[in-house]
Amino acid sequence: MENKKCVVMQIIYLLGFSCMFYLSLAVAVEKVAVLEPQGETDSMQIYIVLVERPPSNFNAQSDHEDLESWYQSFLPQTIANSNQLMKPRMVYAYHNVATGFAAKLTGEEVEEMEKKDGFIYAHPERNLQLHTTHSPNFLGLQQGLGLWKGSNYGAGIIIGVLDTGITPGHPSFSDEGVPPPPAKWKGKCDFNGTFCNNKLIGARSFQGGNTTGAPPVDIAGHGTHTSSTAGGNFVKGANVFGMANGTASGMAPYAHLAMYQVCSEQGCSESDILAAIDTAIDDGVDVLSISLGGGSATFYWDFIAIGAFAAIQKGIFVSCSAGNAGPDYSTTSNEAPWILTVGASSIDRNIRAIAQLGNGQEYDGESVFQPKDFSSKQLPLVYAGDHSHDSSALCDVGSLTNVEGKVVVCELGGGIGRIAKGVEVKRAGGVAMILVNPDFAGYTTIADVHVLPATHVSYSAGVSIKTYINSTSTPTATILFKGTVIGDQLAPKVSFFSSRGPSLASPGILKPDIIGPGVSILAAWPFSVDNATESKATFNIISGTSMSCPHLSGIVALLKSSHPDWSPAAIKSAIMTTAEVNNLAGSAIMDETLFAADLFAIGAGHVNPSKANDPGLIYDTQPDDYIPYMCGLNYTDQQIAIVTRKLVKCSEVGAIPEAQLNYPTFSLFIDPAGKPQHYTRTVKNVGPAKSTYELAVVSPHNIDISVQPEELTFTEVNQTMTYHVVFTAQKGAAKNGIKFSQGYLSWVSHQHSVRSQISVIFDT
Repeated sequence: MENKKCVVMQIIYLLGFSCMFYLSLAVAVEKVAVLEPQGETDSMQIYIVLVERPPSNFNAQSDHEDLESWYQSFLPQTIANSNQLMKPRMVYAYHNVATGFAAKLTGEEVEEMEKKDGFIYAHPERNLQLHTTHSPNFLGLQQGLGLWKGSNYGAGIIIGVLDTGITPGHPSFSDEGVPPPPAKWKGKCDFNGTFCNNKLIGARSFQGGNTTGAPPVDIAGHGTHTSSTAGGNFVKGANVFGMANGTASGMAPYAHLAMYQVCSEQGCSESDILAAIDTAIDDGVDVLSISLGGGSATFYWDFIAIGAFAAIQKGIFVSCSAGNAGPDYSTTSNEAPWILTVGASSIDRNIRAIAQLGNGQEYDGESVFQPKDFSSKQLPLVYAGDHSHDSSALCDVGSLTNVEGKVVVCELGGGIGRIAKGVEVKRAGGVAMILVNPDFAGYTTIADVHVLPATHVSYSAGVSIKTYINSTSTPTATILFKGTVIGDQLAPKVSFFSSRGPSLASPGILKPDIIGPGVSILAAWPFSVDNATESKATFNIISGTSMSCPHLSGIVALLKSSHPDWSPAAIKSAIMTTAEVNNLAGSAIMDETLFAADLFAIGAGHVNPSKANDPGLIYDTQPDDYIPYMCGLNYTDQQIAIVTRKLVKCSEVGAIPEAQLNYPTFSLFIDPAGKPQHYTRTVKNVGPAKSTYELAVVSPHNIDISVQPEELTFTEVNQTMTYHVVFTAQKGAAKNGIKFSQGYLSWVSHQHSVRSQISVIFDT
């Protein structure tokens, strides 16, 4: 495992990426105070404490009482002897996701706790970060047809969303056409009156142990946006300042929604996240949509992974964002193989704003704010970084002077928000802004609600614009607004910010799993979007893998409605093996460079909901199948038990290499001078009872692939068959300097093509 990680880091270096860019949203949610003993608050923090199961002779009347009494026995004696102190200090007692609790403790109290029998570890919680009208059509979802019709728009499926809260009463959360929730639903709504309905059936707040029943009001917007993307109802005439006008809807417009508010202005705390998943399992959700994360982590230290494992044990699907740390390699969050990890891509819609220069050259860009009264007359043009002042080049707060009446060129990045740069230009008297990408952002442009006339253009355009400025003493420019343009044949493109593999936590699993729409996505917003003009809207267009994750969550809801007997792994397989690898023009999906994206950017490819509904074959995996996989990661029995909540002995169950897990893709490390690598995969027939599949292989460069058998013949539905694959490095593979290669293996019948992507890193 350690050798693989070293190789991964070498590959990252060799591929030459050195820049990292994070998209984030400021969250401003009131945090409920937790009472603590006087004089100790400065040294206390919330720890997540994991312990062994209580002994059989531990006295309690019920399972929950048993656990809570057991948890309390670990608290320091000074706390346990005082009921007044004990309850505020015990923040959460977990029942489904972990054997453990969250409590406010000092370092000294944790040291005392470590001496007790049954203690495993105490982990200071981290704060994790938050990582649509046209996207349903782009994904082939149409009213009255296909998957939407066949799944009844996701009716009866419950999507649980962990986020910043939700805006009840928004038209996206109308329950028109939505049936009552299924009888299994056990959750509650903490909004007063009729705010909850057949669409929004649950709403809870988890803010540092808040048990007051405070409603999860969304004042940040992120949770409202993601919820409506996953399961918002149909809303006619949705738009932002007249742009992207049409009928908005989520991917599963008749599904039920339950909001679990876990994010505040400090971020999203692990103890709250774990408590929300714990509650959602009891409530009876079918899908969990989690658009947040904290980078790579070993699974027994990763509380989203731990909570997700408990969820899949109950048949609950977990969809998570990959993160916004691209285009660097090995930046993916939420890497566990039992999680669907989603990267971000563009759709074929642009909100076009063209930068027109005084020399007649024009460069396409994007902006949502497109004032009708902005003149097409050429205006003085200035680059804010002309005198090598980094802060002014970035249009940082207070950095601009002498820009009155001018169009100002600003560099993207520097930790300053795109809209905030426009605020600074406007403050300094500038009349318009051209926002240009740094080299690592390439051709990815984003439509934003700017506060002044603006356009966001590519790195290449930015170079040309700055060259023009330097070529004349009187540079000029203007912005031409063209409105909503649909039909970009290069879509989908991987966005520059979308996090990439290889996975650090488990390099033998290809991550991300899939990409979906995450650039300039229109969805519900909790308040009027106001950019200091008279125009207002209750929808907003934002970008991030936070937006791509709920797209997949809603699609999963449709598939669960259409195939209620499919396991989470079966649904995941169906999504991955039917994914698109070509754009609308029929060429390979590109990344921000406009070159073909590799598998560490796209995973299996871009989601195709209709094909996923009829995959032909699936690679199924049961929760216990992950135990020998984790043994193969060299986890100890106790570390695996933290994830699985059951006693595990690797000496008895055995260990398998990562790539032996029955996963829909292959991620391999091959020593060119080493032995051939042997793996098996088992597929289940979910297509026609009598069907024959023939092998089709495109081998990674310098790799020979042998598969037996080369034909799979099924006679029954749900029949399984196993095939064997041998990967062998060709002679001389180590001499040509190639470090990475990719290909695929497909099983093809008259009706289906079942593709497994193959990534190879040469371990030299």
